[in-house]
Amino acid sequence: MAMSVGSEGGEETPMSEINTTPLVDVMLVMLIIFLITVPVVLQTIPVELPKVKFEPTTTKPENVNLSVRGTQGSCEVYWGLQRMNSQELLDKAVEKLKAEVEKQGGPANVTELPEAHIRGDINTHYSCVGGAIFTMQRAGFSRVGFISEPAPGGVTTRM
Repeated sequence: MAMSVGSEGGEETPMSEINTTPLVDVMLVMLIIFLITVPVVLQTIPVELPKVKFEPTTTKPENVNLSVRGTQGSCEVYWGLQRMNSQELLDKAVEKLKAEVEKQGGPANVTELPEAHIRGDINTHYSCVGGAIFTMQRAGFSRVGFISEPAPGGVTTRM
């Protein structure tokens, strides 16, 4: 900060003007530094992300609801309320798809296939849930989704 004494009007009164030139010089130097360093820091691989709108799950009577639990190394898969092993699950899923295709008038007339909705217990090992997904996809279900429950009192947001 500079202060000059002038003889304005015959009096020697101090002039209180701030010299802002050094401040402007420092700010311009910092701006140039940031303009040079930011592109170096923000190096990313160009990826085109899908444009997706999330929709709430619509429950249809033809959809399959599975519940998966795992207790001490064993996996329990339930179709509705009926417990099944993986072979029974595969057979019943294939039968379900065949019945749906016949109901719609044959393979040429199929407009929409049923979906598989999986409810997995939070303490279940991933291999149990993964096995149920694999079995349903192997049976021919092209859409397999998860049913979850939002945290109590939490705000649910849609992306």
